[in-house]
Amino acid sequence: MDVKTAATDTFLKTVNVVHRSIKNLSGGRLLGSVGSMTVVELHTTGRTSGKRRTTMLTTPIHDDDRVVLVASKGGDDRDPDWYRNLVADPNVEIAIDGATTKMTARTATDDEKAELWPSIVDVYKGYAGYQEKTDREIPVVICTPTS
Repeated sequence: MDVKTAATDTFLKTVNVVHRSIKNLSGGRLLGSVGSMTVVELHTTGRTSGKRRTTMLTTPIHDDDRVVLVASKGGDDRDPDWYRNLVADPNVEIAIDGATTKMTARTATDDEKAELWPSIVDVYKGYAGYQEKTDREIPVVICTPTS
């Protein structure tokens, strides 16, 4: 792993830990949203470790039927680990405002992404920049409540 890659990964992991700590210590009063996006706590199972992994993310679109996540990793050329984990095991839990829901995650089809992408970029224009920054097609993930 080169220095830039290691620095990026360390930075993102540190931001995640700090974000989760501040949100938890404040009882959810701080950092419950970033801009107009709601913060979610995504719980996946590590694809190699089998351990529970927690990642703080934002959701540009969510309602009672679904939570949409964008696997941008800031425009990095690699998919985020949380995305690779949910591809390996789509059974996830998502906590929003203290309520945790068991969900099934899946990558949006090309047609679904084409339909969702304008709304995603309307909520956070940075996603368009992330897509331009990388040759990787940034996955959009749709999480639906488990029956």
